[in-house]
Amino acid sequence: MTKHVVSFQLGDRPVDVLIEPMTTLQIVLREHLGYTGAKDGCRQGGCGSCTVLVDGEPYISCLLPLEDVAGRRIDTVETMTPVDGVSVIQQAFLAHNALQCGYCTPGFVMVATALLERIAEPDEDQIFEALGGNYCRCTGYRPIVDAIAAASEAMKEVNG
Repeated sequence: MTKHVVSFQLGDRPVDVLIEPMTTLQIVLREHLGYTGAKDGCRQGGCGSCTVLVDGEPYISCLLPLEDVAGRRIDTVETMTPVDGVSVIQQAFLAHNALQCGYCTPGFVMVATALLERIAEPDEDQIFEALGGNYCRCTGYRPIVDAIAAASEAMKEVNG
């Protein structure tokens, strides 16, 4: 197989990667670029722990060929985390105990980020619907839903 270069935006940074055809975004992020926030969970698209944002929309990176993101913006939990601390959403997850082992947390944070960008004040049904592709074995989901609702309120206060 012939390797080829794929170019995309990783957060605010342009990236060029030389890869084999059909290499997934998750493999490139973790193994080529050192961005390990997109977890290596089921490798079948069923758990959501590898969720990233592609042009602001959640995608399962373990199933996404890198070729499909050429020229697009990718955000991971690392690119969304402020240098001097944590985001409003991450703070809400901490405050509401919405993580235990933490393995699924980056995927949930990415889904919450996309949801709150689309809907500033989602109701509980909208939150549950947005979380439908992410699986957690530890928290029971109530703390995650509460954290997202709290993040919505906190963002409303910050944004006025």
